[in-house]
Amino acid sequence: MPNILGEIGRVEADLPDHSTLVKAFDRTKMAVWRVLLRLSAQLHEPSGHAAINATFFDRETASSHYRRRTNYQVQTLKVTALVDTETQAIHDVYCTTNKRHDTQLGWQVVRRNAGDLHSLAADKGYDWMDLRENLREKGVRPLIKHREFRPIDHAHNARIDGPRYRQRSMCETVFSSIKRTLGDAVRARTWYGEFRELVLMCAVHHIKQAVKQ
Repeated sequence: MPNILGEIGRVEADLPDHSTLVKAFDRTKMAVWRVLLRLSAQLHEPSGHAAINATFFDRETASSHYRRRTNYQVQTLKVTALVDTETQAIHDVYCTTNKRHDTQLGWQVVRRNAGDLHSLAADKGYDWMDLRENLREKGVRPLIKHREFRPIDHAHNARIDGPRYRQRSMCETVFSSIKRTLGDAVRARTWYGEFRELVLMCAVHHIKQAVKQ
């Protein structure tokens, strides 16, 4: 990208070989990538009010030979993100190709960040009493709608349906922004490579949002 090289005062010959970058990418520990995500999110002042939701990214199409050799059959990656509803910063992200329910993935993501949250908004896909109780124990107000089987479920949902809950749509806004500007597919072949690629997407999103302010 000549325009970027010009901005940083470099020419193409100054850059390391592509294979060198790939190996360095793989050597960096997972904890470092989480630190990168957290530090880039801190470009925005957290509000303590978050929403959680999931979306799917395509896994770039591999050759039939590669798929047979590695049993690379799953074509989509499920990505769960914890988003600040006021700043649109992404506090945490989790990706998987396994069929796990949103409630299990949700708690796995939230428990790492519960100490920084005041409330959590989520749709009916996260309707799980254990999740609500775990959040309350951590001092987080759960704004999670109930699946409506009984009249009391309608009553609970009517009480939840306020301004904080309606900010849940910020998750879709963030997903849409990332996919429109950075693409809706990941190119890495390994799950840890895909996670790191997503962290870089989130970091770029944070930087772009900070520049706009």
